[in-house]
Amino acid sequence: MEIGIGLPTTIPGVEGRQLVEWSRRAERAGFSTLGTIDRVVYPNYEPLIGLAAAAVVTERIRLTTAILILPLRLNATLVAKQAATIQHLSDGRLVLGLAVGVRPDDFEAGGVPFEGRGKRFEEMLEDMQRIWAGEERGYAGAIGPDVSENPPSVIIGGQVDAAFRRAASYGDGWIMGAQPPDALADARPKLEAAFQDAGRDDRPRALALTYFSLDDDPEEQTRRTIGHYYSFIPEYAEVAVADTAKGEDAVKERVRAFEEAGCDELIAFPASSDPEQVDRLAAAVL
Repeated sequence: MEIGIGLPTTIPGVEGRQLVEWSRRAERAGFSTLGTIDRVVYPNYEPLIGLAAAAVVTERIRLTTAILILPLRLNATLVAKQAATIQHLSDGRLVLGLAVGVRPDDFEAGGVPFEGRGKRFEEMLEDMQRIWAGEERGYAGAIGPDVSENPPSVIIGGQVDAAFRRAASYGDGWIMGAQPPDALADARPKLEAAFQDAGRDDRPRALALTYFSLDDDPEEQTRRTIGHYYSFIPEYAEVAVADTAKGEDAVKERVRAFEEAGCDELIAFPASSDPEQVDRLAAAVL
């Protein structure tokens, strides 16, 4: 199992220099990817812009949106061009994790309808793939850098059955949100069945994200950041705080459990923006 690390783009007050240093340390340490997650109604960095910053200070590590809420961005053409830009800028390291989103306030703030987002999601995926394949539009023809020979890898998030079908139709695999390892073990057969039903003989990738804290006071730090991030659902915020792997032993156990569950890549997101967390996580699990 590969192990990636999330960028601290959702930690309130994170500074650009911390993001850059975090990215450099993650690459030196040998993590498989740098991840971002997505919200609109929160003081976080925009995921694609955060990954663009990471791309220019790294050379090897993958860049993964885990996930990007695609239907929030009504203009599929623009998203395709943004993704193609990062793909070209990074020499082919972008993994575009996409999902429909579940928070009505994000859509309301963006002036985008919450209803019908699943249908829009599939239409946008189809449009983006045509653009990456080189479909010409307008007098200038191409949209964005040419990635027709190596388009961004796409993975799909979501727990409903449609998510697995979409993964088989449009992507290379599926990503699970912050849930226990046994939830991934339960989902893996659904993912593989969806690929078989779609007539695909390649093995789908199964990814997951989790939270960790190797801070000096992990309980307090987790409540202050991860708890705050999920405070829009107080009951779930408590669950998220409790489920965060706190301390080296808990982190090691979390990694072991996901590997046994059949996870191909686990992306561990931090509770703080201190770049020392990169080194501490690497020492514990790499």
